[in-house]
Amino acid sequence: GTASVGPDHPETALAPRLARAVDAPPDRLHVLDQLSVGQTGPGDETITVGFDDDLGEMYPFSLADKLDRITEPLDWYLPGADTPWGAPILPIEMLSVLTNAGSKHAGFVARQPSIGLFIDMEVRLLGDPVLVGRTYRIDREIVALGESRRTESYWTRTTLTDDQTDRATAEVLLHQGVFKDSWPGYPDAG
Repeated sequence: GTASVGPDHPETALAPRLARAVDAPPDRLHVLDQLSVGQTGPGDETITVGFDDDLGEMYPFSLADKLDRITEPLDWYLPGADTPWGAPILPIEMLSVLTNAGSKHAGFVARQPSIGLFIDMEVRLLGDPVLVGRTYRIDREIVALGESRRTESYWTRTTLTDDQTDRATAEVLLHQGVFKDSWPGYPDAG
């Protein structure tokens, strides 16, 4: 992986992988055949996270639960934190949870039953941190499709935009897939 600060950062670890997927799209998908590059979410998704909010079936913990398990939490993560932004900030590892918690609403679906997996992820802060209790618009777009010997996959770029300022605040690039053999209708399945 990579970590960097500022706009003049080196190429990230995921950039060449995404470029390869864009340059060599799969010929035909079977489990993800309902997805296409350029497909976007519904555009009406928003999310606000509080310390005790339920984050859905994929994330059976709250922000408070997560903070209890961080070995050395930053004071700015905690309830009542006095930050330059006027509210506690969300830990960076929670951004993927925030952007993925409501992803079923996006309509990016694989044929079922099938077994999915997370393959790669890149998280970027684009300016101010993401704040606890603030509402963010979620914009999603499929930016690439891929295939390997055992999987079909798609790359989704999700942007969090602060509802108050209308500024993009964070971006998560998620490469996820499904195992071909997990879908009974797959042509090569036994």
